[in-house]
Amino acid sequence: MRRDTMTPAFTTAVSDPPRGTDARADLLVRSATLLATCDGEGRELAGGWVAVTDGLISGVGSAADPEPPARKVLEAGGCLVTPGLVNTHHHLYQNLTRSYAPVAGGTLFEWLTGLYPLWSAVDEETSYLSAWVGLAELALGGATTSTDHLYIRPEDGGDLWSAEIAAAAELGMRFHPTRGSMSVSVKDGGLPPASVVQDEDEILADCERLVGLHHDPSWGAMVRVALAPCSPFSVSPELMRRTAELAERLDVRLHTHLAEDPDEDAYCMETFGRRPIEQFEEVGWLTSRSWVAHCIYPNEAEIARLGAAGVGVAHCPSSNMLIGGGGLAPVREYRAAGVPVGLGCDGSSSADSASLWLESRTALLLGRQRKGPGGMTARDVLDIGTRGGAACLGRTGELGELSVGAAGDLVCWPVDGLVHAGALTDPIEAWLRCGPSAARHTVVAGRAVVEDGALTHPGVDAMLGRHRQAAARLQGLV
Repeated sequence: MRRDTMTPAFTTAVSDPPRGTDARADLLVRSATLLATCDGEGRELAGGWVAVTDGLISGVGSAADPEPPARKVLEAGGCLVTPGLVNTHHHLYQNLTRSYAPVAGGTLFEWLTGLYPLWSAVDEETSYLSAWVGLAELALGGATTSTDHLYIRPEDGGDLWSAEIAAAAELGMRFHPTRGSMSVSVKDGGLPPASVVQDEDEILADCERLVGLHHDPSWGAMVRVALAPCSPFSVSPELMRRTAELAERLDVRLHTHLAEDPDEDAYCMETFGRRPIEQFEEVGWLTSRSWVAHCIYPNEAEIARLGAAGVGVAHCPSSNMLIGGGGLAPVREYRAAGVPVGLGCDGSSSADSASLWLESRTALLLGRQRKGPGGMTARDVLDIGTRGGAACLGRTGELGELSVGAAGDLVCWPVDGLVHAGALTDPIEAWLRCGPSAARHTVVAGRAVVEDGALTHPGVDAMLGRHRQAAARLQGLV
């Protein structure tokens, strides 16, 4: 059995006290208006509470169940409590060029070619700063776990991935960085300039180095590393094949962009003689080890093949609408076919706002636009943003649900006040239909990263000042 899918030796019953000499839990979140467990039974508990011990959930109950004593208590009165949201696709470094005006109206390919020269100046410091700011923003929007697809590697840029992992550890966020890569530059028929691509042997060696240095396969791990060649138009088929083989040997996951734009279809047909998903299968990626970003343009047969293989999809609704060529991802069809679907913010140069609450609401609206009022519900979206995201990352049962033994990651969402006035019958529907909303409390591994609507880390203003200076340098404004 794979270590990253093993259940822990932690089988405390719902009402039992935590084990050990001190019977107190580390944290108790109590008095929720409604606790949505998102567990296998889909339990929703009025007046619910959650206890966390040693980073894992040690008890879950309703108002009728006795609460355990705890060292710290967070009050969730007036709140919907859910598992932490899982962000399955992002490019954190791109918040250094957020809403960059010169390319704001372009197509995907125009947008990328306009920004690659700026991104060629990213280094360890800017990687750390952008990750810190991006993950802090995500925590305020209810994310407890985030991936990051960092695929540029400027010459002399340093160890960009270790820098962003350090930022995540400082904030206390659960983090799934991916060692992204590009190897085919403009001179070889690709899209990126030579300044941000690497030799393929060098890429693979560094992938193995980062997995050895940072990847933790244990239950409740705070850092997992995946391998992530960027796209069909920036890496060679040989790199895709070799990366899949390396991921199999190292037992880590695979991630890439796929079927996100009509220009990609045209490129793949002209270059490979195949559609993007056919090429994806050709290079050995059609496997449950993989999850992909966007995937807006599959046909019916391709949806069935993705589902049968267990390939996950990161649905990025805001980004898809901004630069995705006008298509709408077939989320309902994916789920019916057995494709794990999670939510992604995508890079903030295209989506700009790193809020999974906003992506959740947008997914609700797009789903109803595509298929009518029955096309998507708030509960569907909550399942996508929690259990679906966990499935994409290979962490089913560990993340994305509030059950004994799962990671102690949760969010308290206010469902009171002006924007929720009159929303009395269904807190889960009110969570997305009303708003805007942000987390009152965001808890990761039993520790509050956001408390009473504010980050618990004291260095926010100083970090924003450093980030602003770095972004100005990158954009040539100083």
